[in-house]
Amino acid sequence: MLKGKIFGYILISSLALTACKTKSTADHPKADIKQIVKSSDITLVDVRIPEQYEAGTAKGAINIPLAEIENNIDSLKGKKVVVFCNKGIQADQAMDILKKNGVEAYDGTTWKNVKAIQEENTSGK
Repeated sequence: MLKGKIFGYILISSLALTACKTKSTADHPKADIKQIVKSSDITLVDVRIPEQYEAGTAKGAINIPLAEIENNIDSLKGKKVVVFCNKGIQADQAMDILKKNGVEAYDGTTWKNVKAIQEENTSGK
């Protein structure tokens, strides 16, 4: 009986730890996001709502909220795009939409992640 309970706790713990954001690594192989963000021909797209974007974002990022991403496919085609949000969930959804529509898109996960890469780049010069 005790072994069954321990196994149950371990199983539940394992599932809880792996449930967070495993989809993106399986569906969207990780490219070297640091190199991509530092690239001069990249378009940074913050997919959060305008109020969140205005409160803080990565340098040079444009705001296309997730709800409007499909309406902006044509303006993003032919560009290398890095998408990001607060926690990476909306960025994953944006990645799915962009990839299905032939846009070269990369997952920057969060705006703080992209901003940190940018700051690392400038402080390293």
